[in-house]
Amino acid sequence: MERNHRTSVSGVVTSVKMNKTIVVTVSTERNDPIYQKRVGYSKKYYAHDENNAAKLGDTVTIMACRPLSKLKRYRLVSIDKHADLSETVAETEASLEAAEGVVTNEEAK
Repeated sequence: MERNHRTSVSGVVTSVKMNKTIVVTVSTERNDPIYQKRVGYSKKYYAHDENNAAKLGDTVTIMACRPLSKLKRYRLVSIDKHADLSETVAETEASLEAAEGVVTNEEAK
């Protein structure tokens, strides 16, 4: 298989917790066989990110390659759009917990 004919997909980075590995979620639509309506679905791909360049929420393009590990079959080609993360992770988690009504350790004291 030639390098230019390999499958490439574009998606959003949903996890960067592993070293040199990102999880990319690719969302698309297809026709439902029973209801004959467009239904959205998504699929996760594990991709190799050599320089740990991709961040959470970035839109990236990944390309198929030889198996690099048990799950990794893709590599990062380019970062198409950087995420606008004005809030830190701690602020985001705190706002989500407040919306859900979860009691944190600091509030319990």
